[in-house]
Amino acid sequence: MIEISLGKLVLLALIALIVLGPEKLPHAARTAGALVRRLRAGWDSVRAEVERELEIEDLKRTAREAAARAEAMQAEMNKAARETREHVATTAADVHSSIAETRNDVAEAVASKEAPHGTV
Repeated sequence: MIEISLGKLVLLALIALIVLGPEKLPHAARTAGALVRRLRAGWDSVRAEVERELEIEDLKRTAREAAARAEAMQAEMNKAARETREHVATTAADVHSSIAETRNDVAEAVASKEAPHGTV
């Protein structure tokens, strides 16, 4: 805030004593002190409000960053799930194909054993 050195304070006190006189000086000093206290309280209130606003903005920024990270992670997880589904579908198709081939081979083997050996 405002910084007043000891020399300036003494000079102000002497000027106030000369201008106001010894009778009015104590009342003026109390009034000035009350004014300074109100100014400081107001200044502290404004400073605290600004600090709260800055903290709120910081929290909002942190929340936005966290939401962006969550969206990125969700997209990554969706991609991994899609790739896994595709891999499972490919593997299932391969298994079904292998099963069908095995069934055909078994059917052919059974048919060849049941067929008479004399036919060419």
